[in-house]
Amino acid sequence: MKVSPHVRAVQVPDDNPMHPQFTNIYLVGDGQSLAIDSGEAIERYRWMLRGYLAATERTEIAIAAITHHHSDHSGNLKWAREVFGAEVAIPGNARPLLKGRLPSRGVARLADGQVLDMGGGARAQVLVTPGHSVDSVCYYLEDDGVLFTGDTLLGSTTTTVNDLGAYRRTLARLLQLPNLKVICPGHGPLVNDPRERLQSYIDHRNMRERQILGALAGAGALTSWEIMLKLYPDIDRRLRFAADGNVRSHLKQLEEEGRIKAHPGTPRHPSAAKQRREVEHAKVRERIISQARKLEAEQRRAGLRAQENPPAGQWKEPPRFELT
Repeated sequence: MKVSPHVRAVQVPDDNPMHPQFTNIYLVGDGQSLAIDSGEAIERYRWMLRGYLAATERTEIAIAAITHHHSDHSGNLKWAREVFGAEVAIPGNARPLLKGRLPSRGVARLADGQVLDMGGGARAQVLVTPGHSVDSVCYYLEDDGVLFTGDTLLGSTTTTVNDLGAYRRTLARLLQLPNLKVICPGHGPLVNDPRERLQSYIDHRNMRERQILGALAGAGALTSWEIMLKLYPDIDRRLRFAADGNVRSHLKQLEEEGRIKAHPGTPRHPSAAKQRREVEHAKVRERIISQARKLEAEQRRAGLRAQENPPAGQWKEPPRFELT
């Protein structure tokens, strides 16, 4: 889908409740393009991107960039390097968070204010925008008025917040961008009222703060989960953990500002033996999943080969035909 003279969107359907409607991959520039985010390390993202390039584009991916380290945005960095020979561009502080997902070569770190010039007037400025995650960045094509936000701002819902203070400063910064016309989010539809949506995110955070203070008023000491249930009584149960995370981000800021008092809890400390077992079980699961993916790929290749060769396994001597 064409977004602007220099931007196209590849929208991949997604049924994850955290990813409303679809996950987006964006291409910036012609010929040698910048790809922003590349989806999860599963075939439907790879097939969508490769199929889109083959069917509708006369371009190659020169740079595979990400908005943050979460696996639904960074899962295909190695693949993009192997298949397209792309340079991989990551936020400056993201490398420790991308363990196992980066190629051994061809990785560049991005800095705030840096410009990725793809030629033909396609110039993407890097904006360091922490809040959703510690390494979140946005990309801005000022001439086109297009802002790529990853999960900092979504297409149809609010997002999860790791550091609320940083997030509020990020929203205020984005609201001041000149010539802003459209937001390209990591998930969901394009946002064609960008300033109104950014302001609504600011207003939403202010509202949640008031609700949390109201829930605590006269209620004694509550856990974040208890507060979450008061604030989100009808939420999809699969989103409760994410909602609790947002409540905790508010509580952290309120505590830092001295507006609430926190009573420390008592964390669980699993035994060293249990921790070792969990690590080993995780390794076993990863090996099984990896082997399953290899078998699946081999099965697809075998199916393709079967279409290219005669069915020798069915006949000692195949039937022959001639004119009577």
